[in-house]
Amino acid sequence: MKISLRAKSIFCFLIVIITTGLVATWVGVHLIGNSIVREAQRKVEMDLNSAREIYQRKIDDVRNLIRITTKRYFIKDALPSKNIKELKEKLTAIRVEEKLDILTLTDNKGKVLVRTRNPQVIGDNQANDELVNKVLTEQKIVASTQVITRKELLKEGEDLAKQSHIKFIPTPKAKSTLEKERTDGMMIKVASPIFDYNGNLIGVLYGGNLLNRNYEIVDKVKDIVYYGETYEGKDIGTATIFQKDLRISTNVEKSNGERAIGTRVSEEVYEQVLEKGNPWFGRAFVVNDWYITAYEPIKNIKDEVIGILYVGILEKKFVDLRKRTLLIFLGITVAGVFISLVIAYLLANRIIKPIKYLVSASKQIANGNLDARVKCNSKSLDEIGELGETFNFMASSLKERDEKLREYAEQEMMHSERLATLGQLAAGVAHEINNPLAVVMGRAEFLASEISNADLTVLKSIKTIEHESEKAASIVRKFLSFARQPEPKPELTDINKLLENSLTLASHQALIEKITIVKNIDEKIPKILADPQQIQQVFINVILNAFQSMQGGGKLLVATRVKNGVVETKFTDTGSGIAKEDLNKIFDPFFTTKKRGTGLGLAISKNIIDKHNGTIGIESELNKGSVVTIKLPIK
Repeated sequence: MKISLRAKSIFCFLIVIITTGLVATWVGVHLIGNSIVREAQRKVEMDLNSAREIYQRKIDDVRNLIRITTKRYFIKDALPSKNIKELKEKLTAIRVEEKLDILTLTDNKGKVLVRTRNPQVIGDNQANDELVNKVLTEQKIVASTQVITRKELLKEGEDLAKQSHIKFIPTPKAKSTLEKERTDGMMIKVASPIFDYNGNLIGVLYGGNLLNRNYEIVDKVKDIVYYGETYEGKDIGTATIFQKDLRISTNVEKSNGERAIGTRVSEEVYEQVLEKGNPWFGRAFVVNDWYITAYEPIKNIKDEVIGILYVGILEKKFVDLRKRTLLIFLGITVAGVFISLVIAYLLANRIIKPIKYLVSASKQIANGNLDARVKCNSKSLDEIGELGETFNFMASSLKERDEKLREYAEQEMMHSERLATLGQLAAGVAHEINNPLAVVMGRAEFLASEISNADLTVLKSIKTIEHESEKAASIVRKFLSFARQPEPKPELTDINKLLENSLTLASHQALIEKITIVKNIDEKIPKILADPQQIQQVFINVILNAFQSMQGGGKLLVATRVKNGVVETKFTDTGSGIAKEDLNKIFDPFFTTKKRGTGLGLAISKNIIDKHNGTIGIESELNKGSVVTIKLPIK
């Protein structure tokens, strides 16, 4: 299908623009998307710090409340005197006012004297409690998060035990477990020593807030850190307190809108935070959606991991933001492609117009109008302008060369006609000369047979007539051979064998001339299609020429090889060589440097090699020798 250069130019331009646009879009969206995710992750990490501060502040609030309460005078006065009624009334009022879940008083041995939430249960010993024991031992206030067993929760109040009881809800991506429910609870708990006016330990006051189904901390994180922001009806930010892997306080919602109490953390977070005790940051599946999250362990007073503090941002907002960014970039790319298409069309027209002039002028020249030219704007001579100038110069050169070729062709035609006429005339003359030569030679032989051997002078003259007549006949035969060279009759020919036969025929002459023949024959040369008689004639001509140039002895090196798809035969002699000015005429008919040469041997040889689609060449240096190279194609 033919496609115009304009279409190709526009297409190439668009390919560049679209490729660049798509690459830029992909890189931009990739970088911006990653940047958005990184910023969201960084924000979540900062949000986790804020959540930790809020959590710690709650511990500190309870700590300060317990510490201040132990310093009140009514405790210092009523505890030594065992005024349980006053202690119970005032401590109960403090617990209710300060919204503590428990506030319990023990003596200096850990025995419970007042339990404000469940006053009926007293007298049990809390000395084995981790916090109370530490206070009794070290006599200083301690605060921590603690897991309280159901048995101890029942002592503080049956409602607290009920509040702590949470059944497991199947959660995608959570670690498999055989547990179905959890009855113990996790509590922020503070215990403080009580001293009398003399500084003696007289009791322990401990209190705290149960975290199970207590949403004060997680909702405060959502309000303070995320400002209660929502996206598509869902809270952007969420916070959770886990007891081990179980959500006991959260504002993450299930699909029905209820808080996801009883759901569990994913397995990868479980392994990283609960088992290894390390924070975890990243993309995580939370209940029923993907969040960008941050988790860190919650530890008890023994530095054991008992839970997890979590904050997370809904990933969908950032995914949608990335999609919108992609659409914006694609929109910009499409708009850029459209604008580029218009610009490309205008530019292509501007570029193609002078090229059309060039095409038109080229067609005119192809049709024989060598006067065709293109107009060039000299004010803006760009590459196309230079091409136009070059085209005009080429057209002028073609016209000039055409005129010279026409003149040369006419001269050559006249010369060829003259040579053809001369050849016909010479062939006729040669034929006519042959008849009288034959008569002269016959009569000379007759006279030589009739004359007595005693008449040596006459006999010598007759022999001279015979010799010169034979020489004239040889010249005529060679001339006729040159003028009427028959077409080759090719057959599969072994060049090495032909060469060996030729050297054998010339071996007697080599002995007479004291010439050493050295052979360097490649035995792997393939057979070629050639006329063996004609090629042997060429070889003998070249060998005899070499012998004649080495009067008084010398060396002839004969070599064959295959090179670049041709069979190469090379004859190197140590003869007298050829003058540089004669090398260009060496293959011309009747040109010879020998005293008795006819000048037809090499002309005939070249004619034969040319008809075999081969080449023959001579390199020579005067008084040093010559190299004749014959190349014949294998195919």
